[in-house]
Amino acid sequence: MLSTLRLASLTVALALVVASPYAAYAQSKPSTAAKAESTAGSKAAAPVQTPQAAPAQTANGTGGPQLEPQGYSYDPAGRRDPFVSLLRRGADPQNPTSGSRPSGLAGLETNELTLKGTVTSQGGFVGILQGADNKTYIVKPGDKLLDGRIRTISQDSMVITQQVNDPLSLDKEREVRKMLRQTTEEAK
Repeated sequence: MLSTLRLASLTVALALVVASPYAAYAQSKPSTAAKAESTAGSKAAAPVQTPQAAPAQTANGTGGPQLEPQGYSYDPAGRRDPFVSLLRRGADPQNPTSGSRPSGLAGLETNELTLKGTVTSQGGFVGILQGADNKTYIVKPGDKLLDGRIRTISQDSMVITQQVNDPLSLDKEREVRKMLRQTTEEAK
């Protein structure tokens, strides 16, 4: 008998907990019976009464519908912003590729250069490069480019250390080899 009484009281308590969020919604909207009564016009119908539940209690103990907190702000806690593009993230405002470029060899990128020849000098080799601007440049190891530096020059090739601005790449530098004469396999 005692367990049946507990079961009944638990059922009633569960029904009140489940129904309480919907009670405030039901009070704010007119019932369907009231709508039907207004559309019936002159018909004399008995009014239908809907059961009213107690107003829902909010966290602070006052009655009324529960509202969401105002002014939510995101705390990244060291994580990156998911709405910022990864492609533009590596580009700095100080990076010359985003604005105007310097003139001459310092304004050319590695992929804009072609090795046209090498010359033996007193300290080693110097390279003859042609840029995208169709100008010819004489370079030696250590000269700076827009995105790298000339590392070595040999009789038939040149090695450029290029800085990588890809935020997804683990390597920040890579070596690019420019050959004096491209074979048919390298051109493809």
